[in-house]
Amino acid sequence: MFGRLGAPEILLILVVVLLLFGAKRLPDMARSFGQSLRILRSETKAMRADDGDEAASPAPAPALATGDGTPHAASEAVAADAPHRR
Repeated sequence: MFGRLGAPEILLILVVVLLLFGAKRLPDMARSFGQSLRILRSETKAMRADDGDEAASPAPAPALATGDGTPHAASEAVAADAPHRR
């Protein structure tokens, strides 16, 4: 259905967009769209790099408990370095 967009259909869509938003707002909209794509691309690249780093790094050691049932100090240090996630 959408695979058959030819030149006349694209031209009609562009004319409708021009009439709806006006010639003055189109450059601003295109600029903000490009900026959004740039941010999305950089965030995607950062997420892929983070996933690659997590796969390459060893898993953190399990929390060790002392004789009185409190966690070991090393596990508290690992928890302090861990990123906070929502």
